[in-house]
Amino acid sequence: MKEIEMLEKLKDTREKIIEEIHRVIVGQDEIIEKVLIGLFSGGHCLLVGVPGLAKTLMIRTLSRVLDLKFKRIQFTPDLMPSDITGIDVIEENPESRQRNLRFIPGPIFANLVLADEINRAPPKTQTALLEAMQEYQVTVGNKTYPLEKPFLVLATQNPIELEGTYPLPEAQLDRFMMSIYLDYPCIEDEKKIAEFQMFDVMSEISPLLNAEGIIQFQHIIRSIPVSDFVINYAVNLVRNTRPNNGKCPEFIKEYVNWGAGPRATQYLILGAKTKAALRGDINVSVSDIKSIAESILRHRIFTNFTADADGIDSGKIVNKLLEKIPESV
Repeated sequence: MKEIEMLEKLKDTREKIIEEIHRVIVGQDEIIEKVLIGLFSGGHCLLVGVPGLAKTLMIRTLSRVLDLKFKRIQFTPDLMPSDITGIDVIEENPESRQRNLRFIPGPIFANLVLADEINRAPPKTQTALLEAMQEYQVTVGNKTYPLEKPFLVLATQNPIELEGTYPLPEAQLDRFMMSIYLDYPCIEDEKKIAEFQMFDVMSEISPLLNAEGIIQFQHIIRSIPVSDFVINYAVNLVRNTRPNNGKCPEFIKEYVNWGAGPRATQYLILGAKTKAALRGDINVSVSDIKSIAESILRHRIFTNFTADADGIDSGKIVNKLLEKIPESV
């Protein structure tokens, strides 16, 4: 009974969060919904879109609404791993003249970390995020420092300007629960944006939740049961992204080099739980899986040259799979 009450509270909180964000951001309802799914699932998100779509402003506003410690890291070609994780410095005691190492934490020590234009930093620097994203800790020298929970990395990437960028390695991409693509606003929203005067609205944003409340909701969400029917559908969907699976559709064998791994299945189930919880429901359905499948699978499917030549990207492949794979397995 307590879980039902908590889910109703989460539903009301979600509506208030979206209302508060819309004081600063025009439109982008689907994007905000997916970022909230990532947040309450405890999964990192990669936001892909051209400049000027308010990716950075949206994340900053979210941190204010949720009353989370926020840090922004601007990724550049000369950014070093220590600029992210922190560094040991030598300090000398003026009385004893004894020297000791003191750790100065980097910007990764926050609840919500914005990795802006993550593909502009070299792979060595990108890899500095791996341990933090997977293990929720940072190792500097011989010491390991735990990160405060909740911990969420929201990275942005420009899909057009590729000069001077470094593609994210597969291991890094797999750490992101969702890859969220932002498109240009519709004409009605663009008219509102043209008329919108933000002034200092950000200072008037009211915190609606805190770190403790988010962790509590995350625990409730993970305890939601999922039927075998829904689990079987998620497993079957992911397995059919792999060309070495003899039962996969022909277009997978033709266009895909590598499919999604088991982590994709875990994220599909967890994301579907969160999707249901955000509407105050404990019944997870196949439609919940379908609604988040593209964002979870798109960056885990690697296409071949044939797909490139035919203008087929991983997003189109996921949507085609959703049409082909039956709900009953």
